[in-house]
Amino acid sequence: MDCLFCKFVSGQIPVEFIYSTQTVVAFRDISPQAPTHILIVPKGHFPNAAELAMSAPSVAAELLTVAADLAESEGLTGYRLVFNTGESAGQSVFHAHLHLLGGREFAWPPG
Repeated sequence: MDCLFCKFVSGQIPVEFIYSTQTVVAFRDISPQAPTHILIVPKGHFPNAAELAMSAPSVAAELLTVAADLAESEGLTGYRLVFNTGESAGQSVFHAHLHLLGGREFAWPPG
């Protein structure tokens, strides 16, 4: 499979994980959109958040739990969680992942 995140998970491409369980990893985004920008990724391959929710709801829930734990450990008093599902929504890596963003004010609607 030619999936960037699968290559991170397998160790084929080195990345520094800041969090890891048997089913989930987290690492800092290489192109951060906020002072804190962490990607939380299931180790199993799911092409998007909808597939993850339908196929592995407990893993989808774990991503949210990990996000809350990381937000607390990063000292964030407020944060945004984002799943981009589909190219038209801005998904560029087609492996489900949750963005944890914080450390600045966010506008609404997000745009």
